[in-house]
Amino acid sequence: KTLEKKRAIDNQKKKLHKLFTLFFIFLSLVFASLSQPSTRLQCRHCWAPICFLSFSHLFFYISLAQTLRCVNGFKYQRRCHKLTLGLATEKLRFVKTVAASAVGEEEISAAAAAGDLEVAYQEPSESYLGKFKRKWALYFGFLILLYAFYVSFSVVVLCF
Repeated sequence: KTLEKKRAIDNQKKKLHKLFTLFFIFLSLVFASLSQPSTRLQCRHCWAPICFLSFSHLFFYISLAQTLRCVNGFKYQRRCHKLTLGLATEKLRFVKTVAASAVGEEEISAAAAAGDLEVAYQEPSESYLGKFKRKWALYFGFLILLYAFYVSFSVVVLCF
C-alpha cells in the first residue's frame, strides 16, 4: 500500500512538472510575441494580452491547486500508514517479548482479549500539515509575482 502511494505521488509530481513546463512555454510565446516591434498593437490594446494572461494564469492556478492537493493528500495518507505501521510493529514486538517470557497460553490470550493488540489509525501532528501550507504559499507567491511581471511587462511594452 505504501508503494502504491509513493507511485501515485511520483505520478502526480510528473504531471505537475509537465504542467509547469507547458505553462512556461506558453508564457515564453506570449512574451516573444509582445516583444516583437509591431504597429498593430498599441497602448489601447494592452487589455487584450492582460486578459489573456489573466485567464491563462487562472486556469494554471486551478490545475496547480488540484495537482498539489492530490500530492499532499497522498503524502498525508502515506505518513498516516507509516505511523500506524510503526505502532503496530511496536505492539507486535511487545507481544513477542511477553510471549517469550510467558509460561502459559493463558497470559497471552488474556492480553489479547483485553484489547491490547488493537492498533488505532494514527495521524501526524499539526506541524506536518503546516509543511504543506508553507509549500502551497511558496508556489502561490511565486505565481503571483510571475503574473505581476507579465502584466507590467505587457503594459510597458505596449504603452512606452
